[in-house]
Amino acid sequence: MKNTLKFHTTELLLAGIFILTYIPTLFWMWERWFSRDSYYSHGILVPFVTGFLIWQRRKELALIQPECCRGGMPLIITGILIHILSSLFRVYFTSGFSMLIVLTGAVLHFYGTKIFREILFPLGFFIFMIPTPLVVIANISFKMKIFAAQIATAALNNMGLLAIREGSFIKMQHAYVVVDDVCSGLRSLISLTALGSIFAYGMKAPMLKRILLFLSTIPIAIITNVVRVVFLASVSEIWGPQFATGFVHDFSGFAVFALAFLLLYAAGKILE
Repeated sequence: MKNTLKFHTTELLLAGIFILTYIPTLFWMWERWFSRDSYYSHGILVPFVTGFLIWQRRKELALIQPECCRGGMPLIITGILIHILSSLFRVYFTSGFSMLIVLTGAVLHFYGTKIFREILFPLGFFIFMIPTPLVVIANISFKMKIFAAQIATAALNNMGLLAIREGSFIKMQHAYVVVDDVCSGLRSLISLTALGSIFAYGMKAPMLKRILLFLSTIPIAIITNVVRVVFLASVSEIWGPQFATGFVHDFSGFAVFALAFLLLYAAGKILE
């Protein structure tokens, strides 16, 4: 009983030191999660999802005897060094990734490879809570909104609604639509890949089919976002721009993500 208590006390102590070490990085993540028009508003849920996924495997984990893996300590040291360098230059993105390296090393060092294999996906899922640098976000978002505007313009013309694209502007006879960063589809893509990874993890199928399901999140996110742009452009042209703002604009975002969720679910069922 004393050894067990000591073991748990050590775990709690190390967890506390870990959190204190990464407080600046965690504050940075928190700010990005709850910033206006955040692309990572789901980030706060990631630790809870990870905890739940590990809890689901509690019976399997209880049967495995913890053991020390020598490869764990080099990972811990590497992660700490990356964190120190990242802190000096205030590059919180790499500091966030160093958290994953330190966690991976800690699991290997204190619990061994068998337990590590059992919780590999839950640990890897932490990657979805680390915000991408704003420069990268801006670059990808720009390319995605131009692409969405191109496809939406072609779709509108095929529907009989004359449309011309100028950059991310879609000009029609009586209205125009701006495909801005929020409507680029990047936010849906990031959230849907996180959701798709969980679907693939829980899917009872060979690894190849799981990978295909995860990769399907990319075209699904892009297509559903184009559907939203076409819908808003059609509403603007037929009923007026004032009807494509406010509630309709915001609701279409939720509706499109729900559609993406259904398509992802259907893809999973087909692949199974």
